Amino acid sequence: MAEQQAKARLQEQYETELRSAIMEEFGLTNVFAAPKLDKIVLNMGVGEGVSDSKKVTSAVEELTMIAGQQPVVTKAKKSIATFKLREGMPVGAKVTLRGRRMYEFLDRLVTIALPRVRDFRGVSPKSFDGNGNYSMGIREQIVFPEIEYDAVDEVRGLDVIICTTARSDDQAKALLMGFQMPFRK
Repeated sequence: MAEQQAKARLQEQYETELRSAIMEEFGLTNVFAAPKLDKIVLNMGVGEGVSDSKKVTSAVEELTMIAGQQPVVTKAKKSIATFKLREGMPVGAKVTLRGRRMYEFLDRLVTIALPRVRDFRGVSPKSFDGNGNYSMGIREQIVFPEIEYDAVDEVRGLDVIICTTARSDDQAKALLMGFQMPFRK
């Protein structure tokens, strides 16, 4: 029998304290109805990848360091002559995190990366999509401690989409606040 991996700090916190608090707050009786994290998707668009394929390669390497797993290179769906873009050309990279890696990434995002953002006053509480999912953009990838500042060829941003099983934005916001997400007042 294989040994079970130790749980991430936030996953342990969710199972011991947060889930029961959210169930009580929203009057839920079934444990499976309680909102939880489903996945986190990281996306890095590289528009300059059309003229220089090395930029896409460096974006993939940086996303690998940030996420801890290999990203998928995204390709253009249509040809756009104005941008000298052909169908099938690499234009970015994305990675989907689940399970332990997802909780560890969220922990690093909230405790290390967001406080390192210049002039940070909190994340917008309006970035929910109506179905309990939250998305945000980070302007520079160098806020993550895994990225070595001197090794970066170009500062580029990335999108972070946090998908939950919440039925409403209020439930999702309560879940993320339980994970200490710093929402703006």
